[in-house]
Amino acid sequence: MNDEIRVDPSLTPFFNPQGIALIGASADPNKLGYALARNLVQSNYPGALHFVNPKGGTLLGRKVYTNILEVPEPVDLAILLVPAPSIPSLLRDCGRRGISAAIIGAGGFRETGEAGAALEEECLAIARKYFIRLLGPNCIGIMDTHLPLDATFLPPPPPRPGDVAFISHSGAIMAAVVDWARGQDLGLSHLISLGNQADICETDVLAPLALDAHTRVLTLYLEGVRNGRRFVQEAAKVSRVKPIVALKVGRFASGQRAVASHTGALAGRESAFNAAFWRAGVIRAETSEEMFDWARALAWSPLPKGRAIAILTSAGGPGVTAADALELNGMQLAELKPETVARLKEILPSAASFHNPVDMLATATPEQYAACLNAMLLDEGVHGALVIIPPLPMQTAGAVAKALIPVIYNSDKPVAVTLMGDRLIQEAIEHFRAARIPEYRFPERAASALAILAQRADFLARPAVEPQPLADVEREKVKQLLQPYLEQALALRESVSLPAEITNQILDLYGVPTLAIRLAKTAQEAVQVAEQVGYPVALKVASSAIAHKSDIGGVLLNLPDSEAVAQGFDVILQNVRQAHPTAEVQGVYVQRMVPPGQEVIVGATHDEQFGALVMFGSGGVEVEALQDVNFALAPITDHEIEHLLQTTWAGRKLRGYRNLPPADRLAVIDVLRRIAQLAADFPQIEEIEINPLRVLEQGKGAAAVDVRARLRPL
Repeated sequence: MNDEIRVDPSLTPFFNPQGIALIGASADPNKLGYALARNLVQSNYPGALHFVNPKGGTLLGRKVYTNILEVPEPVDLAILLVPAPSIPSLLRDCGRRGISAAIIGAGGFRETGEAGAALEEECLAIARKYFIRLLGPNCIGIMDTHLPLDATFLPPPPPRPGDVAFISHSGAIMAAVVDWARGQDLGLSHLISLGNQADICETDVLAPLALDAHTRVLTLYLEGVRNGRRFVQEAAKVSRVKPIVALKVGRFASGQRAVASHTGALAGRESAFNAAFWRAGVIRAETSEEMFDWARALAWSPLPKGRAIAILTSAGGPGVTAADALELNGMQLAELKPETVARLKEILPSAASFHNPVDMLATATPEQYAACLNAMLLDEGVHGALVIIPPLPMQTAGAVAKALIPVIYNSDKPVAVTLMGDRLIQEAIEHFRAARIPEYRFPERAASALAILAQRADFLARPAVEPQPLADVEREKVKQLLQPYLEQALALRESVSLPAEITNQILDLYGVPTLAIRLAKTAQEAVQVAEQVGYPVALKVASSAIAHKSDIGGVLLNLPDSEAVAQGFDVILQNVRQAHPTAEVQGVYVQRMVPPGQEVIVGATHDEQFGALVMFGSGGVEVEALQDVNFALAPITDHEIEHLLQTTWAGRKLRGYRNLPPADRLAVIDVLRRIAQLAADFPQIEEIEINPLRVLEQGKGAAAVDVRARLRPL
C-alpha cells in the first residue's frame, strides 16, 4: 500500500527544508517577527537559517540581510511575516531568487472580505508563475519536533517529540493544542497550520505524514475539505498505513435548503462527511478530547482481534460503569474461561468477584493487579482489557502502575487504564505516559478508546476495493430521456421535477423493478387505465408542486373497482384544491397495487463537495420523523451496502423480526447498487427517491411504489 502513496516533491521544503529565510525578522521582542526568529534558533534547526529585514543589522547573533536576493544558498523555504500588502512583491523576489516554497503567516486576505480575497488571488497567481508552493496565508506555520524545527511564533517551549501529527484549519486551535499537549506530556511529531489554504490544503499533507517515520497517527481539525472526492481517495490510501482521526466542526452552520424529497431533506453536509469518512477509513471524533484520547490509543496500543473486553477493578461501581460504557460503544464483556476463573481464585480473597468485571476489592495489592491482569490477558476469549485504578486505601496508584506496565508490555492485546482521581494518581499518570500506555480519568473514555481500536481493526480487515460499474444498464437511453428536461432546467436556471412516468422509465433502464404508472386527466381515463393494469389500484395526484401527497389526501389505495376509481379521482382533486388552491395539477396517476411487504426508502442526492450520495432507511410517510437513514458515497461498494443495512433498523429488520417474515434482502441490495450507479453516472440528478420501495418476502423481489426525481442545471 505504501507504493500507492505518492508525495508531491514540491512539498519537500515544508517537511525537510535545506535552508530557511525568515522575511520580516524583527529585533523588537514585542513583534511576531522576533518570536518566530527566536523559535527557529531555539529549536536547533539543523539547516541553514537566514533573517531578512530592510533595516539589516544582527538578530540573535545572526546577520540580517536587507533583501531576500542577498541571502546565500541554501534556501528553499521562505517564511513571510510582513503586512499583507507587502506580500506580492516579496513573493516575486522569492521567485526570482529560486525559492520553491513559502509560508505566509500574515492575515488580511480572504478572511477579511473582497479586497483581501483579491490580494490572496494575486499572491497565488505569482506563486504559480514562479512555481512556488504556498502554505497559508493567515496561518501560524509548521512544527517538526524530530527534525527539529519550530517555524511558528507560539510561546516556547514546543511540545516534546512524539508520534501524533496535528493538522489544523484553525491557528487558534493549534496554539491551544500545543499548550495542552505540553501540560498533558503528550508528544507530537508534526503540527501544520493550514490557514486560508490558498494553495496547500489538508489533502496535500496527508501523504508526507503517512510516510513520516516518526508519525503513527494523523489528527485533523477540519472546517471542510477543498475537493471532497480527492480527499476521500487520498485518505483511503493513507488510512491503510496510518490511522486518521478527524474533528469536523461547523456541522450546524448551514440552513436547510428547500428540497422536494425526503432524501434531499435528510441529506446534509454532515451526512456527506460521514459517508466520505467511512469509505476512507477516517475516524470521526465528536470532541477535541475524543480526538486525542483515540490518537493516544491508536499510537500506543496493539489492535484487538475482537470486541470481547475484560474489566479489572478494585471497586464495584467503576466496574459497572465500565461495563455499561463498553456496551454503549459496541463492545462486549468477555466470558472468562473456567481455568482463568480458577487462576483468579488462587490470587484473590474469596470475597472478590471472579467473573467479568473482576472486582479485586479495595485491599488489592500491586502484585494482585499484575497477576490478575496477566491471567485475563492469557485467556483466548479476551481481546483486550480495561483496568480501573481508583485511589486505594493501603496502596499507591504509582506502585500499581509500575507492577502493571511489564504485564501490558508483554501482551499483544490492548489495555486501556482508568486512573480515577487527581492528586493521588499523579505518579501513576507519569509512569503510564512514560511507558506509552493510554490512561484516562473515567471508564467511559477508556471504553471509547478500546472501541476505536476495534473500529480500526475492522477497517483494516475490510478489503480495499473500488466500486465496480454496472454493465447491464442503458446509459444512452437514459441520457436521451433526460435531455429535454436538462434543457428546461438550463433555460430556467433552476431545478426541475421529472414526471413520475419518466422517472419510472429511467429506473427500468437501470434494472430497478417498478410498477407501471400512467397519467389520467379525467375520471373516465382513470377507470380505463385501472381496467388495463388490473384491480386493485392506487391513485396519486400528479403535481410536482406537492411533495407529501398523502398528507393532503392526494393518495388513495386499494381501490377495488371502476366506481371506486371514478369517485377517488374526484376526491383527490377536491382534496388538492382545498389544500393547495394554486398548485398546478396534471391529473391523477393510476398504478397497480403491490402485495404487502416491508417498506424502505432508497434515494440519492448530489452533494457539492462529495458528489453523489445514496441513502437507505425506513420508508413511508414518517421517514423524516423517524430519521432511520444512513448515507454512502455513490457508486457504492458491497461493504458500504452492508454498512447501510446494519446501521439502520430498516436494514436489520429485513432478516425478519418477531412475526415479520424475512424480506428479500438481496433485492434491496440490488436496488441500492443500481440507484447508486444511476446517481454516479448522471450528476445532473439533484435528487431521486423511491419511497417506499416495497420489499416482498424472501425470494419474491421488491418494487418501487412511489418515485420522484429532480434535475439540476449543469
